[in-house]
Amino acid sequence: MTTNGSFQLFSSSDDKPSLGLGFLESSEPPLPPPPPSIEVLSSEVSPSVKYTVEPVNLDGLTLLKGRVSTKEVLGLPNSDLVPGIYEGGLKLWEGSLDLVKALRSEIQNGHLSLKGKRVLELGCGHGLPGIFACLEGAAETHFQDFNAEVLRCLTIPNVNANLAEKSQPDNASEARFFAGDWGEIHQLLPHAHESEMNSEHGQATGYDVILMAETIYSISAQRNLYGLIKKCMIHPHGVVYMAGKKHYFGVGGGTRQFLSMLEKEGKLILCSFGHVNRTVIYSCHVG
Repeated sequence: MTTNGSFQLFSSSDDKPSLGLGFLESSEPPLPPPPPSIEVLSSEVSPSVKYTVEPVNLDGLTLLKGRVSTKEVLGLPNSDLVPGIYEGGLKLWEGSLDLVKALRSEIQNGHLSLKGKRVLELGCGHGLPGIFACLEGAAETHFQDFNAEVLRCLTIPNVNANLAEKSQPDNASEARFFAGDWGEIHQLLPHAHESEMNSEHGQATGYDVILMAETIYSISAQRNLYGLIKKCMIHPHGVVYMAGKKHYFGVGGGTRQFLSMLEKEGKLILCSFGHVNRTVIYSCHVG
């Protein structure tokens, strides 16, 4: 991992001239209504889907990654995503691995501690960054994905396999799983500022650390993602760790549009602290 505090956000030679409208520059077709938001219990692992596991080495740290068939789980051909129906959660994306490496480096350098923290991973898929948080002593780790089937068939088995492999103590991180769209899922997340649970008790809490990798590929979803972050981040010391590419060819999103939106809002301060492979890693905190 290389550190570059003066990284130029929009200097890629592949970038095309922008109108400066960020997320409004979308030509994506309308999406179908999202599925209802639900909590998926850890006991709801699908017994009928074949789940296999293999190790992945991350610069000396070994985690387990699961593998399932997209066709078997969702009845779809092997595809990275079908917008509004399947958002790619069954594929292990490069940024997820790169984010784990970056988090590990931050901890080793004394810049981050996950012990006792409340952690939320958005767009989790395999859930490796969230699993890493569990192994580092997070008090609670909540995993969110668009598709409940992804959680039942891949995320929950992957969490179970990794925590069993590492022989977690009795005070292991509490893992919970939530499926739904970013525009609605805050109503279920226990520590979101506007969740149903907290409004009943008059509480305003938040997550200490929010993790997300390869979540900004869709321009049309970036506004909801940003809104969810604001509802979930604890004030004033919460932090977001985001891994992404400058541009996602074929779907139009990328860091350029998302960072432009953050700059216009001016509510989160963005720090670019390095690269891992082709992925740029950012941290955000309240300004």
